[in-house]
Amino acid sequence: MRGRALAAVLASMGYDIDSPREAGTTRRDVLSAAAGLMAVGALTAAGPAAHAAAEPDSAAESDGGCGVGYDAEFEEALAEGDEAIPESRALAPEKPRRRFTLPLRKRYRVSARYGVRGDWAAGHHTGIDLAVPKGTAVHAVGAGTVVLARWSGAYGKAVTVRMRDGHYAVYAHLSRISVRRGARIGTGDRLGRSGATGRATGPHLHLEIRSRRGYGSDINPVRYLAKRGARLL
Repeated sequence: MRGRALAAVLASMGYDIDSPREAGTTRRDVLSAAAGLMAVGALTAAGPAAHAAAEPDSAAESDGGCGVGYDAEFEEALAEGDEAIPESRALAPEKPRRRFTLPLRKRYRVSARYGVRGDWAAGHHTGIDLAVPKGTAVHAVGAGTVVLARWSGAYGKAVTVRMRDGHYAVYAHLSRISVRRGARIGTGDRLGRSGATGRATGPHLHLEIRSRRGYGSDINPVRYLAKRGARLL
């Protein structure tokens, strides 16, 4: 990151890594570059505030980001698990005024927004990444039935819940899973603990909401939860 910032500073002064500037470096150039690096260092040290969204070039380049995309192993296991559990199966009773909640109860930082463009099969980041220390408790945003709770390829250790409204919530990159397939859960129940398993650059929770079971049916988790009284941002 700092190296890229240096390149940008030098480029603004007329330098290019592939095409070095013909003229010699002047004292003014040196002072300008130094000032630019000091500014970049200050921004890096400060970092984004908790609950504030970072704006990385891609999810994979941020701390606590991931590179999950279409994973055949996960999609096949999800289909099998979902079909093995009837939709009519009874669910745990809902707690009053707690239809939906946040997946984390400790401070977090958004390390990658939903929809960030990239090399994913869907063409964008299909969930939202919430950077937290490894071992942070992860809770169900809504009631439903666990249709998959296992190692899930690029998603690492993950739990997928089919919720009452037919949407699917994927909680990925966990360090520990606390529920089993077929479990009936209520809003706020603990599903496991955050980690960096699978394709992850650091400990975080990748929360993905799908309108249907299959890959590519993802929707914005921030908007989905906000409409239901739980605000991630």
